[in-house]
Amino acid sequence: MSSFSHAPSHLHVTALSGGPGNLPLIQNLTHAWSAGVHWICGDEGTGKTTLLRLLAGDLPTMTGSVSRPEGGVFWVDLQGAAHDQVLVQDCWDAMRKNCPRWNEELLQQLISDLDMDQHRHKRLNMLSTGSRRKVMVIGALASGATVTLLDQPFVSLDLASIQTIQDFLSEAAEHPQRAWIVADYEVPAGWPHRGVLDLDSRSGHRSVGEESGT
Repeated sequence: MSSFSHAPSHLHVTALSGGPGNLPLIQNLTHAWSAGVHWICGDEGTGKTTLLRLLAGDLPTMTGSVSRPEGGVFWVDLQGAAHDQVLVQDCWDAMRKNCPRWNEELLQQLISDLDMDQHRHKRLNMLSTGSRRKVMVIGALASGATVTLLDQPFVSLDLASIQTIQDFLSEAAEHPQRAWIVADYEVPAGWPHRGVLDLDSRSGHRSVGEESGT
């Protein structure tokens, strides 16, 4: 087990079950996340996005509990049609209002690094899939939240943008006070991280590097 196993937790769940509708994709999960970068991995349909939504409070729990930090949990999903007419800059402005530790300097740097300045005043439905995802990722990384949730941040992105986000998360891996929880199919090879929660529909929840009880 990782040497970080007994670090103070920023976010933890106890006997958590839940999912969209009446489908409990997450069942009886007990797990803790401390500072640094963590991964939630699994195949399609194992509940990666569902777990992020449960952690954020975007989806109600069926049973169990979620203990969230005072500094907040950042989660945003701009994929739905309800957001199609919203301007990119308006999205970031709305996020800023709900994030007391928002990092405006980092926002502007990420906008430049991810080549999004030209899209500031476009509606979301005018963007490519990759650019629309960049809007979410940029806001998440600039949020300043104690816990930041990222759902497959590299999907449909160009290689340069992927490298920019990878560089950010690599630097964040040893952060002593904030946590980033990334959901994806697998952890990129050689990446530093403090824990991996592997969601597998056939054999239950498997944890590497953090306290868990499933």
